[in-house]
Amino acid sequence: MVGGGLAGLASAAALGERGLRVELFETSRRLGGRAGSFRDAVSGELLDCCQHVAMGCCTNLADFLRRTGTSDCFRRHCRMHFIGPDGKQYAFSATPLLPAPLHLVPGLMRLGYLSLAERLRILRTMARLAKLPAEPGNATIGVWLRRQGEPDRAIERFWSVVLTSALSETVSRASLAAARKVFVDGFLASRRAYHLEVPQVSLEETFDRRVAEWLTQRGVSLHRGIRIEKIDGDAHRARAVVLSDGSRREFDFFVVAVPWRAVGAMFPPAMREGLPSLADVGRIEPAPITAVHLWFDRPITLLPHAALVGRLGQWIFNHQSSIINDPSHYYQVVISASHELVGRDPEGVKDRVREELDEIWPVTRRAHLLRFRVITHPAAVFSVRPGVDRFRPPQQTPIGNLALAGDWTSTGWPATMEGAVRSGHLAAEVILNQVFPGEANRVLVADLARGPLARRMIRDG
Repeated sequence: MVGGGLAGLASAAALGERGLRVELFETSRRLGGRAGSFRDAVSGELLDCCQHVAMGCCTNLADFLRRTGTSDCFRRHCRMHFIGPDGKQYAFSATPLLPAPLHLVPGLMRLGYLSLAERLRILRTMARLAKLPAEPGNATIGVWLRRQGEPDRAIERFWSVVLTSALSETVSRASLAAARKVFVDGFLASRRAYHLEVPQVSLEETFDRRVAEWLTQRGVSLHRGIRIEKIDGDAHRARAVVLSDGSRREFDFFVVAVPWRAVGAMFPPAMREGLPSLADVGRIEPAPITAVHLWFDRPITLLPHAALVGRLGQWIFNHQSSIINDPSHYYQVVISASHELVGRDPEGVKDRVREELDEIWPVTRRAHLLRFRVITHPAAVFSVRPGVDRFRPPQQTPIGNLALAGDWTSTGWPATMEGAVRSGHLAAEVILNQVFPGEANRVLVADLARGPLARRMIRDG
């Protein structure tokens, strides 16, 4: 197993559970990949580099957490909060009186910062989106929305708010297919699909400690801080990994779960001849995410999280310190698809976010900002541009004993924790089908079941 991000961890877990001897190599000294944390220099507390959030529709991530005994590391929230351009708070949740996909209609109608005409038009457009095929062509969601008659104000105040945070890409760049995936799987298909799953301990605690302990107990050998220079083999078979010190380790099967920017360099020319699906991986574009960490001397809001409509900061998350008697109050503001912030002065980014918070919560003007940290990840995820799925290879390769994993591989999902885990499960199936031919080797977990009305209103395939 080359790579200790979520894809590699999920694959190792599935293979280890079936009794295979698994060795996992990770260049970093911690596991979890981009789902990582840093230690705050002042408090000593482990804090996530960037806020990660899952949803109720993330069935494979939920299964992975359940099997590894880490479900308690996430907390479910059945209500979202939107802060409108007017600074008012609007709650968004499902009604128990209606089945999916109508369960969220009352929640949408409560978003009073949108006009009644805008809300009704959004409902109509969402119904049309659900009737599209899963592969609706190469348009961007922005172009398609305008064809449906959605005005710029509704696009900015609703569609962009949901999609930019979910896809880490702007509506002018994100594909129609990816946007449909968000709304169909994340909101319309099931009553609990929209629920937020928010980490309540650090990601490092979850993946680098607890999942690692679970894997070790099941015989998986974890090699942190060990760099694999390349995979040795030819166009027909992988034979060994070559470590940075030049040593060589032979294995029967290989799962390569490294970022798309690094995967090509893992294979010598003789192997790349047998991996034609990697030829276009370099055409996948990155998308940035910025996290603004803020410590105030007093609370500025009691909301656990909120979407910030029409602002630079898109979401705010309220974090309680795990340090006893910590006098600071810690918040993280997330800015997805932050293309214009790459290379920008952190002080300026902080000032803009602080001004927005001052407008929303007047108490912020009286609060003293104790410290801040701005982290921009230029290649946080891959960009879901139209046509990107053509460049995403399947997990199964023509080299029989080699599988690929990573959220950038062909999963049908955008760059998410769910996509990473799905790829790991699919890669594990590739290996299991060779080790145990003819047996039930299904690892991938099915999507949430759809009720009769959802099956009628949402087009399949």
